[in-house]
Amino acid sequence: MKSRVLFKNKFVPLIFLLPQVIFAILFFLYPIWESFVLSFQQTDPFGINQKFVWFKNYIDLFTSKDFLNALFVTTVISISIVFITIPISLLLALMVEKPIYNSKLFKTLLIWPFSIAPPVASVVWVFIFQPSIGIISRLLESIGYDWNYILNGGQALFLIIFVSSWAQIGYNFIFYLAALTSIPKSLIESAKIDGANSKRIFWHIIFPFISPTTLFLLIMNLIFSLFETFGIIDALTKGGPAKATETLIYKSYVDGITKFDLNNSATQSVILFFIGILLTYLQLRFFERRIYYHGI
Repeated sequence: MKSRVLFKNKFVPLIFLLPQVIFAILFFLYPIWESFVLSFQQTDPFGINQKFVWFKNYIDLFTSKDFLNALFVTTVISISIVFITIPISLLLALMVEKPIYNSKLFKTLLIWPFSIAPPVASVVWVFIFQPSIGIISRLLESIGYDWNYILNGGQALFLIIFVSSWAQIGYNFIFYLAALTSIPKSLIESAKIDGANSKRIFWHIIFPFISPTTLFLLIMNLIFSLFETFGIIDALTKGGPAKATETLIYKSYVDGITKFDLNNSATQSVILFFIGILLTYLQLRFFERRIYYHGI
């Protein structure tokens, strides 16, 4: 039985909590509140003259072609990353989890991309895919394919999805590997003795066990696509060409920092905030139900 720590003075726990509370107020709650206020105002770039305009900023935003384009690009990138990284990560984890030669080396190599910061990894990929000096670019040119992601929006979008997926596969791989190692081997051995083939073992034993992990990774990959692709986009394309790779988070940055349109940027930040809250709610909601364990 665990013993509880009791403080004679009831203010001592509050003193311990105070630094974290101050940190949360200064760097989380206050910026969120300021963004909410700015999203309902019209102000100049210096914040001197302010005017309350109700929902005008939100109406302007949802009727803006640039915002709808950023929403579309974000959706394409998010769905692509989820559908690319989750199956590949699961396949790699299933392959490495089996007793193979040098499995530790393969595990290390697969986890390695996760340890590199996305902006740093992006710089490496710039040298590989750069239209003039990149190795891949020269290879594609030698077979007659004109590769220039700086001018071609489709190629730029492909490159963002490719690098983002590469950076995220290591993260998914770690969770899938941990989930697979937690499955009782006796269940799989019993199924094999009963004559179950690999397909039935996967869908009736392995997949039910890893379904909570899959849902968790689905939500986390969506959050990664929304917020953490910023560094990759900034290093590779800066939202171009012609806004072909400009996502919501990058558009919010450009509008606020480059164009000094604080109200527009704050409005987009509020929308992203609610999207993040929704994804977090879905994650907690479904995790409480622990998905299902069909056939167990």
